[in-house]
Amino acid sequence: MNTPSLSRVVASSVAALAGAIGLLGAATVPAAAQTIIGSWSGGGLIIFPSGEQEKARCRANFRQTGGGGIAMTGVCATASVRVSQSANLSRLTANTYSGDFFNTEYNLSGSIRIRVQGNKLNASLSGGGATAQFVLGR
Repeated sequence: MNTPSLSRVVASSVAALAGAIGLLGAATVPAAAQTIIGSWSGGGLIIFPSGEQEKARCRANFRQTGGGGIAMTGVCATASVRVSQSANLSRLTANTYSGDFFNTEYNLSGSIRIRVQGNKLNASLSGGGATAQFVLGR
């Protein structure tokens, strides 16, 4: 059985969460279009601790939680690994979110920041020495 390296798993975990979060500015988009709630998909780039880079495709779903927070579940895949993550987010501004992501399969965690502009979500993740940037759409 071929087991992915820890750095690949970390980077893919970062990717999965990143794909679920966005970083864009929106001044003229209606508030209803600014919501992160719902399903998103797209791709981006993971930078491993070694400096190696790999493209990833991600799907993420966001839902409102009872305490006013946002829960995210996401799946990302690279050429070498597929991982699932979850995240807990807080809304910082009308279109910006931040929080922490978790991968229970590999016991990894990190931070995520998202910005939403209309039907576009930019996510930035960092954890385990890896970073990732993703752009997702509806």
